[in-house]
Amino acid sequence: MMRIFRLFYIIFIALRFSLDDLVLSHTKLKPLQSVIRILLFWRNAKKPRGERLRLALEALGPIFVKFGQMLSTRRDLLPIDIADELAKLQDQVPPVAFNEIETVIQEAFDLPLNAVFSEFEATAIASASVAQVHFAHLMDGTPVAVKVLRPGIAKTIQHDLELLDTGAWLLQGLSSEGKRLKPREIVAEFAEHTQSELDLTLEAANCTRLAANFTDKKLLIPEVHWDWCRQQVMVMQRMVGTPISKIEELRAKGIDIAKLAHDGVEIFFTQVFRDGFFHADMHPGNIQVATDGEYKGRYIALDFGIMGTLTDNDKYYLARNFLAFFNRDYRDVAVAHIESGWVPKDTNVEALETAVRAICEPIFNKPLKDISFGRTLLSLFQMSRKFGVVIQPQLVMLQKTLLNIEGLGRDLDPNIDLWQTAKPFLKRWMSEQIGWRSVANTVKKELPFIVKNLPQMPRLVHQFLQQRTQAEQEAPMRETLDALIKVQEKQARWQQRLTFALIILIALQIATFVLR
Repeated sequence: MMRIFRLFYIIFIALRFSLDDLVLSHTKLKPLQSVIRILLFWRNAKKPRGERLRLALEALGPIFVKFGQMLSTRRDLLPIDIADELAKLQDQVPPVAFNEIETVIQEAFDLPLNAVFSEFEATAIASASVAQVHFAHLMDGTPVAVKVLRPGIAKTIQHDLELLDTGAWLLQGLSSEGKRLKPREIVAEFAEHTQSELDLTLEAANCTRLAANFTDKKLLIPEVHWDWCRQQVMVMQRMVGTPISKIEELRAKGIDIAKLAHDGVEIFFTQVFRDGFFHADMHPGNIQVATDGEYKGRYIALDFGIMGTLTDNDKYYLARNFLAFFNRDYRDVAVAHIESGWVPKDTNVEALETAVRAICEPIFNKPLKDISFGRTLLSLFQMSRKFGVVIQPQLVMLQKTLLNIEGLGRDLDPNIDLWQTAKPFLKRWMSEQIGWRSVANTVKKELPFIVKNLPQMPRLVHQFLQQRTQAEQEAPMRETLDALIKVQEKQARWQQRLTFALIILIALQIATFVLR
């Protein structure tokens, strides 16, 4: 019953914000749209369609807001006006009452709250659609941050995901754009990310992995207190810093803002190309800056629910594409797209090169500081549709993160040149992958194996030569056996044919006798 009520509420909100024109336009159901407009004359349909969609998602609640945020990253599929409007969605959800959070913690540990924490602040310091964060102290006095899933959120998410899938199914069937946009696949992708956020031990694992990649503390990651982590609760080191969005406050505390912008770009490319594991939700709410102590001026990363991964193949072709952009070698961009499998193998190289040139060439007539790296990548994604490109999810997440990083860098330092900052890093990385550094690194990596097996090399060489000699000696015998087998197989085939012929003759004789 609740699901039916929720479905009717969604339909009501959709009609209230005149979203029927997104579904029923360009279809045979246009007469129905005219009837709806007459009956629901009280609606305000004057606002742009993107804004109406954003307002509807905000009215439907946090899960739909989260879906809209994810949808805004699929700029390879959405019209620009809708994607830009959805990007404005802010996931500012009122926190759950303290007594409900207390119940979740006590059920997770099967202990009263005061047996787990010596102090626990009732007021949440951050609240989102799936979880909220409170400050607390462990029993030994260690200050920590405690992330807690909102009570009943799993059931709410499951219901809303089912409704989203139903809506996507309707859109796919009723809209002429439905098949191209593949809304059910988008909902499935969203469901996968959302379901993973319902297990905070997975987020804790992401946090630990990212920290292991930055032991040099160029990026500060909270330490996870694994003894106190459960599926519904994650306990981590309390980080003290200033939000990255408070630029004037950072400047007043003596932070070098230009250096901060440069460091942010380098950290991003380090995650992507060195580690192939990157924070994919780096909006200003998830980034702080340490303003005191030995790590003053370093970035602090928070919230590790959404992470991106890249294979070595992805990293190689991305770096190759970026360097080709820098060098204005558009043919290599086209060839890299084909060799990576991002476009069909039978794609016309010249046509793809021309399309890439049309996007990239105009930007080189502008000052480098005015070039948007992220927007260029976005334009390439949109261009790629007509060449049959299927954009991989990890590349979409990368593009979204790159836009975030670029926007953040320009907020900190309007004169930052993302291309020039990234180019030396990418050149060094490519040299390490295909140059002499690659050979040196491979030898270094395999050296323990070589040293371990070196004493066995004489015996292994002797065994190899012995096996080779034996194989050479056995070769004539094997050839003779193979010839005999072939003769036997040939005889067997003739026997089968003769037997079959005899059976046919006997059958004909019997048939002749019967017919007499």
